[in-house]
Amino acid sequence: MKVLLLLMMLTACAASPQDLSGKMFTFPQQTNTACVQLMTTRQQFSAITVCLRFITDLSRDHILFSLATPSADNDFLIFRHAVEDAVNVFSRNKLAAFTAQDYKLNMWHSICSTWDSASGLVQLWLDGKPSMRKFVSSGTNIRGSTIIILGQEQDSHGGGFDLKQSFVGMISDVNMWDYVLSSCEIQKYVDELNFTPGNVLKWSALEYQITDRVLLEDKQKTMSCY
Repeated sequence: MKVLLLLMMLTACAASPQDLSGKMFTFPQQTNTACVQLMTTRQQFSAITVCLRFITDLSRDHILFSLATPSADNDFLIFRHAVEDAVNVFSRNKLAAFTAQDYKLNMWHSICSTWDSASGLVQLWLDGKPSMRKFVSSGTNIRGSTIIILGQEQDSHGGGFDLKQSFVGMISDVNMWDYVLSSCEIQKYVDELNFTPGNVLKWSALEYQITDRVLLEDKQKTMSCY
């Protein structure tokens, strides 16, 4: 059992999609190596929606979701910028900063973000509350070898990790779509109702690879054990 746990902590690869319903990834310490790579064969996107749940006590900057291609380190990125009290969303290396978010530490949050190439608009939902829509980049698709990372921010394609931008906490329920999810579907995700699962990344059928000390655990429930 100890050997199995050690192997899971150091390097683990799901050879085929796994149902992670009721599970979470735990990132227990600050590091510039520990991460989870989420596998997809998709190499082009004209639109994106990403949703996930997380909890952290980090008061510094930290990454929540990082998608890089050879042409753009920040092709789609969700990042907490603590100094500005903002959640930053990048698409095609262009920034939209969303301030005045109710981003509290030591509690579970759901976060969703969308981007559409045709309009160039990005939007953020934190715990179901929509931000204003902001322009970042239009007219070009995300294209190329896609690397998606949890736990580290990619400053190069698949690497360039910075200790001071790493995530410490727990992440669960990661889904990604290749279109802009409707507000109604996002609210269903937030409320943990019967939402349309991701067609790019699907938590209930996820292929992933763990590097270094990241644990796959049962998601903790805030309910009585009796």
